[in-house]
Amino acid sequence: MAQKHTPHATEYKQSSIMTNILFGSRWLQLPLYLGLIVAQAVYVFFFGVELVHMVGKATSLAETDIMLIVLGLIDVVMISNLLIMVIVGGYETFVSRLNLEGHPDEPDWLSHVNANLLKVKLATAIIGISSIHLLKTFINAENLSDKVLIWQTIIHMAFVLSAVSIAYIDKLMSHSTTNQH
Repeated sequence: MAQKHTPHATEYKQSSIMTNILFGSRWLQLPLYLGLIVAQAVYVFFFGVELVHMVGKATSLAETDIMLIVLGLIDVVMISNLLIMVIVGGYETFVSRLNLEGHPDEPDWLSHVNANLLKVKLATAIIGISSIHLLKTFINAENLSDKVLIWQTIIHMAFVLSAVSIAYIDKLMSHSTTNQH
């Protein structure tokens, strides 16, 4: 009769230590997320400076200038939203649970966040940010070369195609996962 191989206590202990090291390494991402929070604070400061600038010069600014400043403010807000998705969604997905169940301010998307959903949300946020930049470019088109307009449009379309591709791949993956169960 063949004898079963049972791991010795030292083999198990070494395996357990390695598992703990590998699993614990996810905490190395914490300083990255904290750094993104600092970056968001810089954006909040920038938003305040631009807002004060706009209000202070409101009577002397042309409508186009006000529109460009407002689009810049919207851009800051959208980048801030992108940062929140990365910080909160990334932390929840890759580091540790936030345990917000039942919290009145828990975002709806956080309850079913995963790496694929996060990619799709990030891709759509990037399209939104790119759209604002493109709109600013079109408003200011008379001061820009055709080459700049064409390249910004091409870059925006590349973002759109990337997001559609990511969403399609996610749909295919979730569909094949559903069929396997």
